[in-house]
Amino acid sequence: MATASDIRTEHSGIVDRAAGFFTEVGARYARYKTYRATLNELSTLGDRDLRDMGLCRSQLRSIAWEHAYDAH
Repeated sequence: MATASDIRTEHSGIVDRAAGFFTEVGARYARYKTYRATLNELSTLGDRDLRDMGLCRSQLRSIAWEHAYDAH
């Protein structure tokens, strides 16, 4: 009688580590793109529009950061 087993160790192989690395790099890049897109969009608004939303221009980076990085 033949049996098959799937044995995994705590240490993953180089291929698994490389795949994990590139997955993490891709996720970081996607968050950065979200940050830049949000910042660019908010930066195009005029001071009056920002004031109507209760914001000032000095808050734009922190708002974009929260949108991109705190949401995940």
